[in-house]
Amino acid sequence: MSELKLSHQGEELIEHYKYMAENGYQTATNGMVENNEVYERFELKKFRQMVRPKLLHPDIQSVLDYGGGGSDWEAADFEPDSGESAKEYFLIDQVATYEPARGLNQKTKADCVVCMDVLEHVFLPDVPKVVKDLFGLAKKLLIINVACYRAGALLPNGENAHVTIREPHWWKAVIDVVSLNYPEIEVYLFCSESYDRGVVFESFKSGNWLESNSYEIDQNYLDFNDPRPRVSETKPHQNITVSPSQIIDLVGKLLEERPQYTSEIGSLVSRNTHLRAGID
Repeated sequence: MSELKLSHQGEELIEHYKYMAENGYQTATNGMVENNEVYERFELKKFRQMVRPKLLHPDIQSVLDYGGGGSDWEAADFEPDSGESAKEYFLIDQVATYEPARGLNQKTKADCVVCMDVLEHVFLPDVPKVVKDLFGLAKKLLIINVACYRAGALLPNGENAHVTIREPHWWKAVIDVVSLNYPEIEVYLFCSESYDRGVVFESFKSGNWLESNSYEIDQNYLDFNDPRPRVSETKPHQNITVSPSQIIDLVGKLLEERPQYTSEIGSLVSRNTHLRAGID
C-alpha cells in the first residue's frame, strides 16, 4: 500500500483542519463553533437505512472510516428506535478510523471503506490521489458522500472549508475514471446538495461495464430526502404578509442554527423577485 503524497496546499489544509479541531472555528455568519463541537456529527447516520443492505452483506465484516471525524461506532443510539450502535446496526466486527486532523491513523484495508463528507475538503489537484487511496483501501465496497455546497465553517485563513465544490455528475465522473483500475470494488455514491438532500447514484462495479451488451453506460440516480420542490420551482405564498425586517430577522436566525443553508437561501432570494423587491 503506497503512501498518499499530497500537494503542498493539501498538506497545509490538513494543518488548518488540525487547528480547527483543537481551537474551534468561525462560521460564515460570524458565529463561533467551540472545539468540543468540531467534527462531532456521525455523518453516516442520515444514510443508515439506505446503506444498511450493503453493509449487512455477509462479506462485509470490517470497515475503515476514512476521515471519520467524531464518528463513534460503539456509541448507543446510532439507530434511535432500537438504541443500537453503528457496529450493532450494521453487524460489523471491526472498525478502524483514519482522521489526520485528529491524529487517528488506523489506515488499514477493510471490506468496506466509508468516506463521509471528506472529498469536498480536499484541494482540487489532490482529489484523484485521495479517490485512488479510497479504492486501494477497500477490499469489496466503497461508500462515499460528497457535499456539493458551501460549508458553514471557515478555514483559519477565512476561506470556506469546502474548498472543492462541484456538482454531483462531476464527482461521479472522477470516481468512474478511477474505478476502472478497481473493477471488483462496488461503489455507492451519494452527493449532497444541502445537508439533508441530494442525489444517490445506483451502486456499480466498473468490471460489470465490460459485460454490458450496450455501449452506453447509464448514470442512474435518484433524489434522496427531498419531498419539497426545488428552489427554482418554488412559488411565493400569496396569503402571507411579512415585513422586510421580519424576513431579515428570520433568515438571520435560520443561518445561525443551520449555516449549511447559506448558499440555498442566497439562491432563493435571488430567484424570488417579490422577496427581493421587499428587501431592496
